[in-house]
Amino acid sequence: MENDYLHPAAARLGFGLMRLPQQKDGGIDIGETSAMVDAFLDAGFDYFDTAYVYEGSEEAARRALTSRHPRERYYIASKLPGTRPGILTKPEDNRRTFFESLERLGIEYFDSYLLHNNAQSRIQLYDELNSWEFCEQMKREGYIRRLGFSFHDTPEVLDQQLTKHPDMDFVQLQINFIDWESTFLQAHGLYEVARRHNKPIVVMEPIKGGMLANLSDAFRAKLHGISPEDSPAALALRFCASLEGVPVVLSGMSSLEQMRQNIAAMKDVKPLSIDQRFALLELAAELHRKTGLGCTNCHYCMEGCPQQIPIPEYIRTYNDCQAYSDLSPIQRHYNFVAGTNPPAGACLGCGQCESVCPQRLPIIDALKTVAEKMGK
Repeated sequence: MENDYLHPAAARLGFGLMRLPQQKDGGIDIGETSAMVDAFLDAGFDYFDTAYVYEGSEEAARRALTSRHPRERYYIASKLPGTRPGILTKPEDNRRTFFESLERLGIEYFDSYLLHNNAQSRIQLYDELNSWEFCEQMKREGYIRRLGFSFHDTPEVLDQQLTKHPDMDFVQLQINFIDWESTFLQAHGLYEVARRHNKPIVVMEPIKGGMLANLSDAFRAKLHGISPEDSPAALALRFCASLEGVPVVLSGMSSLEQMRQNIAAMKDVKPLSIDQRFALLELAAELHRKTGLGCTNCHYCMEGCPQQIPIPEYIRTYNDCQAYSDLSPIQRHYNFVAGTNPPAGACLGCGQCESVCPQRLPIIDALKTVAEKMGK
C-alpha cells in the first residue's frame, strides 16, 4: 500500500460507516456490513471513516473489518466527539474517548484522526479542553498517522482555523454539485480555502446523504441527459472525484447494492467534461430557483428572535423538503440541528424575523411547514 494515502494519483471511493444496514430490531446488520466490507476491499478500495458518536459504528467496524482483515489492507479514520454535548467536558475526556475508540475498533493506531465538526460552535470547546494539543501529542506518540478535522461552517471560519492550525494534514468538507454555489453551505468557497492552504480534501456527503439519488422525475431526466450512462449517484460522485486535491470521496452506504453501484461508478472513474460540469451546476441553480426560498444566510432574522431558532438552517430544511422525494436524510439533519437548538415548532409567530428579512421571505409559514413535516 502507498505510504501517503492522502496524495494518490486519483480520487478513490471511501466507505463512510455512518449509515450502515440495520436489522429489524434497529441494530447494525453485521452480516451485510461484512459483505459490503469484503466487496469494497476486493474492488481495490481501502479507506473507512467512522466516528465515536456514530452509534455502534466503531464496534461494527471491528466485527466486520478489523477482526477479519489484515491491518495493512485498510486505512481507518475516526473522530474526537466534540459534536455531542456532554461527552467532552474536561481535558481528560480527550484521552478517555480517544482510547475508547481504539478499543472499540480493535486497532492500535488511527490512520486518520479528526476533530469532529470543527465549526464556530465547537472552536471554544476544543480550545478550552486542549484538544488540539492532545491530538498532536497522540500523533507524536504514533497513535495517529494523519491529523485533520471535519468542518461545517463558512469559508471565513475555515480560513481562520487553517491559519491557526497550519500543521493539519487534511480537512474533511461537505462537497456536492448542489451545494457548490449554495449560499448556505458555500462548498465552492470552502474548497478554494482548503486549496489555498494546500490541504488535501476528504469529501463527505457527495450524494448529500442520498438525496441526490432521490430527485424528482423531472430533474432525474435532466441528469440522464447530462450523462446517460451514469445514475444520479454516479454523476454526483464523478463531480467530486473530478476536483483537484481530493484523495477520497466518502459515501455513507447502507446496502450491498449501493456498495456495488458506487464501486462501479468509482472503479475507473472518468473526470467530468467541461460541458458536463457546466450542465450540472446549471441544473443545481435551476433546482434552487424552482424549489427554494431565496435565503441568503444573512442571519438578520436570528438577531431578534425571542426563541433563538436557527432560522436559516430550517429554511434549508424547508427547501430540501420541496426538492427531494426521500425525506429521511432531511429528517436526520433536522434532528441533528434540533438536538442542540430550539425546534421549528418553537416559533411564536411574533413576526420579528419577517420584519427584518431583506428577502421578505414567509418565514413563519416555512417554520410551520418544517415543524409539520419533521414532527416538531
